[in-house]
Amino acid sequence: MPSGSMGSMEAPQIPAQNRVTPLGEVVAAAGRCAWMGNRGRLHEGSGSRVVLRHHQSRAWITCVLSFHGRDAEQWDPHHYTPLFFLDEAVAFAAGHRPCAECRRAAYREFAAATARLLRVTRLGAPELDRHLHEERWDPPRRTRRLHRVPWSELPNGSFVRLEVGPALVQADHVTLWRPDNTYGDRLERPRLGLATVITPPSTLAVLRSGYAVHIGDHATPSLAVTDPVSPTRSSPGLRADAVAPWPGTTPSKESNAAETLSSGEEYGARW
Repeated sequence: MPSGSMGSMEAPQIPAQNRVTPLGEVVAAAGRCAWMGNRGRLHEGSGSRVVLRHHQSRAWITCVLSFHGRDAEQWDPHHYTPLFFLDEAVAFAAGHRPCAECRRAAYREFAAATARLLRVTRLGAPELDRHLHEERWDPPRRTRRLHRVPWSELPNGSFVRLEVGPALVQADHVTLWRPDNTYGDRLERPRLGLATVITPPSTLAVLRSGYAVHIGDHATPSLAVTDPVSPTRSSPGLRADAVAPWPGTTPSKESNAAETLSSGEEYGARW
């Protein structure tokens, strides 16, 4: 090795806290992302790279990475905090909706499907955001709301919570989401019973209506596991029908035939 080469090596850059998990947490992860979004200004000060609040408003949006040459400043003390999502399925699970400006067509489709679900003729952005916030957030506990839905009723692109973490539903299998913001192993999708669902109920209805949600290429069927499991056959440590109890989780109200739960502290701090 040439003399002095070690001194010229750059130290690996620590990921910034600006990736969003399917459960809506803002974390530091290195995985590449296909979408941007925001929930207002979550940081304080310039260059701090530290998120101090979970959200600032009810408007949780998903944007394209580039729009008319605009640059979103990172960690500007007077600007919203840009957040990044692995794919649109993750953004939807986190509780975000399409931006009404840079994704106008997708926003209109999303809002129209939600309006049909609520049996109203029109749903403006403030009303849509208020409705979604009630489905995804439990203010008294300051935690995410989860929902119980039959496995047979889950559309492609929805996210469930398994014993081993969040997983993406696709046809006859589920694909595990990993903390490094990538997809991992695939498991066989159960055909019976109730799933603990992360994606809000209204967003599930949007997906059922035929919305073409973007799912990352890395979640394709090529990621097959060697021993897929079903409700009648188990595999050590990996079961798609197993759900670990959440500390502090209690059933609350019924919402569109989905049992609503409040998540505990196992997957994130209370804000």
